[in-house]
Amino acid sequence: MTAPPIAVVTNIFRPLSTPAESIAALSWLVVGVCLAIFLVVAGLLAYTVVRFRRPAVDLDREPAQVYGSSQIEIAWTVIPILIVIVLTMATARVITEVQDRPRPEDALTVRVIGHQWWWEIRYPSLGVVTANELHIPVSTSSNQRPTFLQLDSVDVAHSFWVPQLAGKTDLIPNHPNWMWIEPKVEGTYIGNCAEFCGLQHANMLIRVVVESEDAFSQWIAHQKTNPPAGQPGEKLFLGLSCVNCHTVAGTSAKGTFGPDLTHLMSRQTLGSGVMSNTSDNLRHWIRDPQTVKPGNLMPNMQLSDREVDQVRDYLMTLE
Repeated sequence: MTAPPIAVVTNIFRPLSTPAESIAALSWLVVGVCLAIFLVVAGLLAYTVVRFRRPAVDLDREPAQVYGSSQIEIAWTVIPILIVIVLTMATARVITEVQDRPRPEDALTVRVIGHQWWWEIRYPSLGVVTANELHIPVSTSSNQRPTFLQLDSVDVAHSFWVPQLAGKTDLIPNHPNWMWIEPKVEGTYIGNCAEFCGLQHANMLIRVVVESEDAFSQWIAHQKTNPPAGQPGEKLFLGLSCVNCHTVAGTSAKGTFGPDLTHLMSRQTLGSGVMSNTSDNLRHWIRDPQTVKPGNLMPNMQLSDREVDQVRDYLMTLE
């Protein structure tokens, strides 16, 4: 399978999913209120500076004193209270819309598990496991398809955030959280871990691939297939300690500590977005992953050039 092209738009003010639209509308309301307050205060300040820039009376005389105005005091008390009430009610409405969305019986449920520093993605009802790329169907007016995400962490606190699809939600060890997204436009959306989680926090990217219903079904069907057996380099790969951490369906590799490699070459990137998934980059990663993503838990296997090439050639068949 050929990976779809990468889009790099991450503008929160260009929402393309239902919860993101609600959050963006609230953000614009807050920005508008703050802008109005700024213009009023700055305008009064500018008027005062210009109007009274030179003394109109003898500096030795005390200026006229104002001892209070009930109207002004009421205004500067009531108006801020009204502003706070409006913003509080608007925020409460958006929180309710986002957090209390009813879950349709046929809604897709995906479990997203945060690791240092990659994403494990499981489709429990479909029997599919992948990494770092979340594939979901697009939602249309005639076929609404919200996707509900169960968020877990196996080590430290992480945070799932794809700006154009929804607000961020934390992944807390031993405390599953939930969120939902409902993209309305097909494409690839870039997100990141939004909670500092260690050395490679900034390189813990995630891609959400939004596809048509047919394309999503084809992707699921492909993910359920096993790669062809007897490929060059397979015997060497299965003889290395790689099998203790990684899974390749249909082989003796059953590790769950690292990403599932069954369909590695159908993904856009390596190392959770640290570099494009190409033959040269894959060889570089196998040779010494610590030079690509320092601190990650995959060690330098000390393979010879010939062994690196053999393992790379085998992994290239995992489409």
